Formats: sequence, structure tokens, C-alpha cells
Amino acid sequence: MVKRTSFERDDCPIARSLDAIGDWWSILIIREAFFGVSRFSEFQKKLGLAKNILTVRLRALVDQGILKTAPASDGSAYQEYLLTPKGRGVFPILVALRQWSEEFDAHPEEIATILVDKEKGRPVRKLELYSQDGRLLGAGDTTLKPRLAGKQSKRAYS
Repeated sequence: MVKRTSFERDDCPIARSLDAIGDWWSILIIREAFFGVSRFSEFQKKLGLAKNILTVRLRALVDQGILKTAPASDGSAYQEYLLTPKGRGVFPILVALRQWSEEFDAHPEEIATILVDKEKGRPVRKLELYSQDGRLLGAGDTTLKPRLAGKQSKRAYS
């Protein structure tokens, strides 16, 4: 088995976030948790994931503080995996991935669902990035600058 490189100490926040949620099984587990899936057997059934892989991914998501374990809400001896505030913070990332796929997928007509506002039943607007003064920003409108004096970043998005 190949050991995965850890980015937890990388100076890039994108690399650090990928260290926590960067494999597809973790993202799909988090997606299912947003749909209300909370038990090991439910995750396995929904994702068709081998027990050993699911065990490792759930443990990692708990260790990262994205999920927490709790006694089953029905009083049974099982435990549930629940999203933490950090886990709920992944929601905009999932929406961005979904919207990117809806826009660029080779066969968008095969996507079975659309994301809608639960109250109004209308499709959710595309995520956009705005400056503090309200201007719509694209990648060319942003750059990176050092957080601390003397610490230079080698990365830029423009």
C-alpha cells in the first residue's frame, strides 16, 4: 500500500483542506451525512464501500473533527456519525463541486437532481465570489499576499 503524502503542515490552505477531505470517499461520506445518513451500515449501503475502507475514512473524518460519534438517537447500541460545525462548513465546497459539474459535465442531462431552496423550491443561484465592497471577482481579480511580514508565498491565482 502506498502511503499518502500529508499536507497538514503545508503553507497553502488548499493543500491543507485536501489533507482533511481530499479523497473522493471522504467527500461522498460527507455528502451522505448532509442527506441524514449517520450509521456505518447506511454509509456502506449508500456508497457500496468496503467495510475496511469505510472504517478508515470515518475514523479520519472523526480525527479531523469533521464528523463526531454519538450514541444512536433511537437508543440502540449503535453509534452515529454526525457532522460537526467544521463538517457543516464543507457545504459550500460540495455546492461548488456540484455546480462545476453541472456546468462542465459532458452529459449534464444525466444528473438526476438539482439543488433547490427548500422553502421556495427554486434552483439555488451559482456561487460567486465578491470583494468586501461588493464587486464580483474572478480568478484574475485576486492575488495572494503574505500573512506575516517576511513570509513569502510562491503561489498566485492570477
